[in-house]
Amino acid sequence: MLKKGNKLYSILTGSCPKCHEESMYVDSNPYAISQLFKMHERCSNCDTKYKIEPSFFYGSMYVSYAVGIAFATAAFVISFLILDTSLVTTFIAIVGTLFVFLPVIIRLSRNIWINFFFKYEPEVKGHVGQ
Repeated sequence: MLKKGNKLYSILTGSCPKCHEESMYVDSNPYAISQLFKMHERCSNCDTKYKIEPSFFYGSMYVSYAVGIAFATAAFVISFLILDTSLVTTFIAIVGTLFVFLPVIIRLSRNIWINFFFKYEPEVKGHVGQ
């Protein structure tokens, strides 16, 4: 089970990379498309500023390429190797998977990117007994 203090916890939950106490996003549902990119300016618990600099999350585009490849590979393995479908059906499955999971891929990429720059600090302002 994932516990606070683990980067994977912050990546999968979209929580603050520093204190893991609150969601970075205004709406934690990635399929609320109008709210997909809307983030809180700062963490209300530890005051971490999420957008370190203008255009900070452009770097997550590099991460999204790798995450997209992982999703496409999983779709290929399931469709072609496990279900033994044709190449055309497999291609359609890959494109469909990437389309359906695009909001999830975007959020995961942003979460991974910001976690490169912060480490978990459980004793920050407003955290643990304060």
